[in-house]
Amino acid sequence: METAAIIGAGLVGRAWAMVFARAGWTVHLYDAAAGQVEAAQEFIAKSLVEQQAMGLADDAAAASARILPAATLEEAIAGAVWVQENLPEILALKVEVFAALDRTAAPGTVLASSTSAIPASHFTENLAGRARCIVAHPVNPPHLVPVVELCGAPWTTRATMDRAYAVMSDIGQVPVVIKRELPGFVLNRLQGALLTEAMRLVGEGYITPADLDKTISAGLGLRWSFLGPFATIELNAPGGVPDYCARYAEFYRQLAKEPAGPESWSAANAAQVADAMGTSFNAAQRDARMQWRDRRLMALARHKREQPDSD
Repeated sequence: METAAIIGAGLVGRAWAMVFARAGWTVHLYDAAAGQVEAAQEFIAKSLVEQQAMGLADDAAAASARILPAATLEEAIAGAVWVQENLPEILALKVEVFAALDRTAAPGTVLASSTSAIPASHFTENLAGRARCIVAHPVNPPHLVPVVELCGAPWTTRATMDRAYAVMSDIGQVPVVIKRELPGFVLNRLQGALLTEAMRLVGEGYITPADLDKTISAGLGLRWSFLGPFATIELNAPGGVPDYCARYAEFYRQLAKEPAGPESWSAANAAQVADAMGTSFNAAQRDARMQWRDRRLMALARHKREQPDSD
């Protein structure tokens, strides 16, 4: 039974703890904030019961029992072959934490970050063990949305990349390899392109936020839930991708010329979008909404798991 250390027990950290524990790993869960680990364990126990009911966890009680609180960073790392850092997107903090991880972890331990946007080279360059450092960027919540972007720094070894790919596959995630560093990696850059256009379309009065959300949840989201954009356009023209590009390239070229840059994210436009949404959740309402979302994701995950491979 292998051991993973989860550093940071917030939304992403507690989800990672469930992912590893479901797969049979022992998990050491650490957070410097008082009470955070205890709150995470309470959430985890309830969530794993729900996941078991949906067929996504074999034994909720056993998985919960494998997640052990750690009082210190050193205690968390002891015996771990994988460390997953889940701290805020603050470069100085990641530099400090990775230096501590590199000093403390055994030489063969993989040091991974859940960072959403910061390349590993920015916080591992001066480490003696920098070759074993990698970004393993999940999608929130990673215990229900399995893709993980694996992106090494220029000095990350092939052995580390291969080990990361094998570990993510073995614990039930879906790893994808980002071949070289770029801020935001791939998923968030794709998301950013869609969000920027969405902010523009709502801000300029073309559509309401509610109807734009429906366009995704009942349109593109459904279209892309089993096949990605390239596999989709392969089916959307008789001659596949070359035919699709021949038919629609001019439209997309013209679309690319339209302004949808930083002004979409101005404070004034953000306020306009928020006003148009007309929602203001309190903490309890937000938690209830997240729980509803997670239940729907569980149902979708179960459905996808039950389907035969399209290949």
